[in-house]
Amino acid sequence: MSASLQLQHLQRPGYTIDLYIPNAQEVQNIYFQQRQVQAHVPFPHWTKLWPAALAMSDFIFNHPEVVKDKKVLELAAGLGLPSFVAARFANRVCCSDYLEEAVDAMNKTVQHLQLTNVSCELLDWNHLPSDLTSDVLLLSDINYDPEQFDKLCQVLQRFIQQGTFIILTTPQRLMAKPFIEKLLPICKQQYEMTADNTSISLLVLHK
Repeated sequence: MSASLQLQHLQRPGYTIDLYIPNAQEVQNIYFQQRQVQAHVPFPHWTKLWPAALAMSDFIFNHPEVVKDKKVLELAAGLGLPSFVAARFANRVCCSDYLEEAVDAMNKTVQHLQLTNVSCELLDWNHLPSDLTSDVLLLSDINYDPEQFDKLCQVLQRFIQQGTFIILTTPQRLMAKPFIEKLLPICKQQYEMTADNTSISLLVLHK
C-alpha cells in the first residue's frame, strides 16, 4: 500500500484536530490491483478512520481525567486519533500498530501537530515485549476477527494483572458478542455512544 497521505481537519463536538489519512480512492485502486494478482489480499483497514476511534476520541476529550498525567499506550492504533487526543492531557503516549505504513502515517501527524510527548512504535499484540507496561491501554475496533479473540483476551488479561486501566470501543457486531461477554466480569463501566451514525459500545476495564 502506497497511497498518498492527505491532511484532514476533523471537527468533533467541542474540539478540532488535524490528522493525516491515506487518499481513499488511491487505497481502493491499489487494493483492487493487488487483488488481481493475489486473490486473498486483506483490506488495509488501518487506512480508514472508523467510528469506534471517533467515539473513543470523543470520550477521552470529555473525560480527560482517565488519561491525565498518565502513561498511555494504544495498540492497533491505525491512524492514531485517540492517541493524539489523549496527548493533550497525558504525560506520555505511545501509539502503535503492527504495520509500518500505519506507523509512518501516525508519525507524520505527530510532526504536524508538534506533539513532543508522543512516540509511534511498531508493535504486534501477538509478540509484545515482556517489559511493556502502561497506565492506560486504548483499543478501538480491534475485535473483528474471531480467530484473534483468544489472543486478545490473553493480552487484556496481561494488562489487567499489571493494574492497567483499559478503554475499549467496539461497534455492536453480533459475532463479537462472545468476546465482549468474556470481558464483562472486569468491566467497571459501559457506555453506549454514537459516531458517524454507528452505535458504539465503550467498556472501561480494570481490576
